[in-house]
Amino acid sequence: MGRRRYELRDRIAGLDPERDHLEIYQLSAGREFPWDYTRALEFALFRTYCVPSISRLLAATGEFRLRPQQRYDDTSLLMAEIAAHGYDSPRGREALKVINRAHGRFAISNDDMLYVLSTFVYDPIDWLERYGWRPPHEHEKLAAFHYYREVGKRMGIRDIPAGYEEFAEFKRGYEQQHFVFSETNQKIGEYTVGLFAAWFPAFLRPAVRLGVRGMLDEPMLRAFGFPPAPRWVGALGDFALHARAYTLRFFPPRRASVLGVSPRNRTYPGYPEGYRPADLGAPEPSADLPAEHLRRP
Repeated sequence: MGRRRYELRDRIAGLDPERDHLEIYQLSAGREFPWDYTRALEFALFRTYCVPSISRLLAATGEFRLRPQQRYDDTSLLMAEIAAHGYDSPRGREALKVINRAHGRFAISNDDMLYVLSTFVYDPIDWLERYGWRPPHEHEKLAAFHYYREVGKRMGIRDIPAGYEEFAEFKRGYEQQHFVFSETNQKIGEYTVGLFAAWFPAFLRPAVRLGVRGMLDEPMLRAFGFPPAPRWVGALGDFALHARAYTLRFFPPRRASVLGVSPRNRTYPGYPEGYRPADLGAPEPSADLPAEHLRRP
């Protein structure tokens, strides 16, 4: 079992992280760490709501107040389509078209788009370094960068840094400058915590809300205006995640990828059977949306 458990890591080590970035990302996100990638990307999106220019737009659309679960499922499924099939596949191009059409309606700065893209690269890597059943291989880190760089290009994002460390430095600097408290941060943060809690039975929801706060770092807590959870909450969460990681070391490697397979999403039961990426996505912006949030023709 010991040698078999690391067979995918060894396969990744033999691939080129730039040329083979899609294959490496599919192996890592779909077979080695699917649960971890899902959780890490949830928190990556959550992290972007600490930027007031992002939270202001989300609050203005009303989507997080009215349809938080659908917005979560749309984002999750569309990104999974691109990863599972490739950004240049028919389904991948269709998913990108849906994403670009949705973003194209709004006045979103290139830097905000670039920052969101950076969280998709580095937040899962940070998560795996803390909670993965093994550390991410250097090729997995570089492949994630090259994969999302190509996705970002197809989303029309400009000035994506050419190097892994350069992009990481951009992310750190953007957070230092833009993570400040705002009422819309707090509002969108509360809707998101409520969404996470709603996935559990009612009697567990207060504990889930507390647990989520325990997972947030100090800059996020400040930007959301959330009170910190007791230290034991974070310690308990860390213990549980490290215990899970240790246990997974004794499991056999996953034989089939779960990318693009989402039987538990709550908006589109049974996806992807009977659905296309074009079936996903938010409705047209409300006529009441302030003009400042709309992209000018």
